[in-house]
Amino acid sequence: MPRPITLFTGQWADLPFEEVARLASEWGYDGLEIACWGDHLDPWRADDDGYVQGKLDLLEKYGLKLFAISNHLKGQAVCDDPIDARHQAILPANVWGDGDPEGVRQRAAEEMKLTARLAQKLGVRTVVGFTGSSIWKYVAMFPPASEEMVAAGYRDFADRWHPILDVFDECGVRFAHEVHPSEIAYDYWTTVATMEAIGHREAFGLNWDPSHFVWQDLDPVGFLWDFKDRIYHVDCKDAKRQVGNGRNGRLGSHLPWADPRRGWDFVSTGHGDVPWEQCFRMLNTIGYDGPISVEWEDAGMDRLVGAPEALEFVRRLAFDAPEAAFDAAFATKE
Repeated sequence: MPRPITLFTGQWADLPFEEVARLASEWGYDGLEIACWGDHLDPWRADDDGYVQGKLDLLEKYGLKLFAISNHLKGQAVCDDPIDARHQAILPANVWGDGDPEGVRQRAAEEMKLTARLAQKLGVRTVVGFTGSSIWKYVAMFPPASEEMVAAGYRDFADRWHPILDVFDECGVRFAHEVHPSEIAYDYWTTVATMEAIGHREAFGLNWDPSHFVWQDLDPVGFLWDFKDRIYHVDCKDAKRQVGNGRNGRLGSHLPWADPRRGWDFVSTGHGDVPWEQCFRMLNTIGYDGPISVEWEDAGMDRLVGAPEALEFVRRLAFDAPEAAFDAAFATKE
């Protein structure tokens, strides 16, 4: 049975939810990974059965399935330090409140608990998102950050996320953290440390998005193998390295997306440096049978062109594992 290919609605939240559903259906997507912002999903309405059923009815109207929902924006605010104008720009008024940092973190945590309850009501097992990090600000390591300062950041993450994950367990839902710069787990070794900090509890797994690996010179294929029991969701996004000219740096130089002076950029799936065939083969090897969700980001391409093209690309390469080994035909039978 082919794995479903879905469209993540986060980059489409400026459009009404029904319009995104219509487009995805017309292009041939199997379902949606619905973002909890815009008018797409509101976790604060998790107890409104009419609201929840309305979303399910709309998906049915367009022949779309639901396998995961996402709440990156509020998850980001759970641990972040500092909380500032960047967060105010992405958070709803009921989470931002008066902007007091600890109040923002607490209200963001409450929304993540509600997101688990909403997922349960919608009949899905996976919530994708960010965690935020109080120690990302130390990434340059100057002024020097002591080992204790870094360790305190992992403790802060665990202290804030354990109560959230308790609700996830109660609801029978898992959280798939997207390994991503600015988060508590942003590369291989910080993922190891994060899993240790959270006690390897089953409610906390990973959303594998290889676009964040390639520009850091990490191996997205090997990561799948090493964390095979924690790959709860897959986002299909690409990135293109633009280093090598002696000018463009890995950190992006505070330049906007699509600026040719950046050392890397997000591009539509299939247009970057992710080794997609190797990745899909490894997904087969580790037995991942969940959705493959196209997270479409490319500042140099019209999304109405890029999203259907990405679907075609993924359908061509995300082939199923064989039912039997190719050399099984050579076996002699008594």
